[in-house]
Amino acid sequence: MSIVTRGLLIGGREIPSTDNRLVDDISPWTGEVYAKVAAASPADVTAAVDAAAAAFPAWAAMRPFQRRKIFLRAADLMEARIEDAIATMAGEVGGARPWAKFNVELCVEILREAAAAITQPVGQILATDTPGARSYAKRVPYGVIAAISPWNAPYILGIRSIAIPLAVGNTVVMKPSEDAPISCGLYLADVLNEAGLPAGVLNVVTDDLKDAGTVVSTLIADPRVRLVNFTGSTNVGRIIGVEAAKNLKPAVLELGGKNALVVLKDADVDYAVKSAIFGAYINSGQICMSTDRVIVVRAIADQFVEKFTKAVDAIPYGDPSDPRTLVGPVVNIRAAKRVSALVKDAISKGAKVLAGSGEIEGPAGTLLKPMLLADITKDMDIFYGEIFGPATVVHVVDTIDEAVALANDSEYGLTGGVISENLMEALDVAERIQTGIIHVNDQGIADEPMAPFGGVKNTGYGRFGGQAGMDAFSATRWITVQERGHAKY
Repeated sequence: MSIVTRGLLIGGREIPSTDNRLVDDISPWTGEVYAKVAAASPADVTAAVDAAAAAFPAWAAMRPFQRRKIFLRAADLMEARIEDAIATMAGEVGGARPWAKFNVELCVEILREAAAAITQPVGQILATDTPGARSYAKRVPYGVIAAISPWNAPYILGIRSIAIPLAVGNTVVMKPSEDAPISCGLYLADVLNEAGLPAGVLNVVTDDLKDAGTVVSTLIADPRVRLVNFTGSTNVGRIIGVEAAKNLKPAVLELGGKNALVVLKDADVDYAVKSAIFGAYINSGQICMSTDRVIVVRAIADQFVEKFTKAVDAIPYGDPSDPRTLVGPVVNIRAAKRVSALVKDAISKGAKVLAGSGEIEGPAGTLLKPMLLADITKDMDIFYGEIFGPATVVHVVDTIDEAVALANDSEYGLTGGVISENLMEALDVAERIQTGIIHVNDQGIADEPMAPFGGVKNTGYGRFGGQAGMDAFSATRWITVQERGHAKY
């Protein structure tokens, strides 16, 4: 297979970096070079902001129906390329087919929802106590926005970082993850540009991981960048938040999770097992919403754990290009070693292994057999640490209060699920769990483009999606109109 070489996308053109450097984009399954992409310098970042700033006035002023057509055309183009997009995601990030297909399909719907957002109301008529005056509140674009997107759900989280910001009239400089520069950035930009996005409205700067700190700080520090959005780890999110605050810029941050699935005594056990399998192991557990903890009440624990263990053992894992595979490789060797170490630390401290082993497999040393652990205690790193790999733990509790306390015993607060045929009891538990998102009779992985998405505690702040997303990526102006005959002067 020939290796693709891609440049930076600045001002509607694909160009090399100023020093002509390239960085390898490695396939996590084969360990071989999948592509080579340009490694941006600070000068390239400034050039991208130049292009975005120059494009902003015309883009913000474009008539809404014209702008809407671009997003609808982009959605159609992405939908028509589903097989190519799935293959790209499998090659670049090891995404198994079910997860890659879901990524493309939701990406298409996010584009269509962005198109719909363009013609939504943009303001309010306010009450005023001033005679002869009219008072208005109007949502207006910020200007240039920095979008920093992750590798794990590249089409979903890549398009989420740019679609609503663009739809409400901003221009964007996007820095995709170093582990998915194509599927998380360049691929999406290609589709939007083909759909008719004007030059400079969306710019993509790819980088070498060792330069990431400099590239991001240059982008955030540029005075023309007025807002930052970032999805990724809590540790990096803290750095992004500090940089934005130092430059007096708002940020939308969606960070880590330690999500729980609570299975109550009246749950349908077979349904709960299926929910837990999906929540813990889809995309090899590399989703911010993944189920890191299954909390089950003792009344049904034996039955649930027995069936769950058998189901985990039966999960097909391996080559992400095989349509039967549910669990493919993790994103790189570093991730495989981190997850393996987390599991082995727990085993060394007395955790019971129900499935898997923590041993690393695969041609590139990035594959882990799906793992399930029990008897987890607080001295084990896995108790509080985000797993972000194909493993989960099961906790058995005696009471509902104990289940709620355990679910809330985390620095994170993104999502979760509660399963029970007793809906009033399940709703009561859901109300008590401290997360930005909660699902009754489902696990924690869910996303819809019209829903407010984000967390509490160390999962970050701000919301993507729906009206909340439109509010996050636009500023409110107060406008008054005074009749001269009633003027104060």
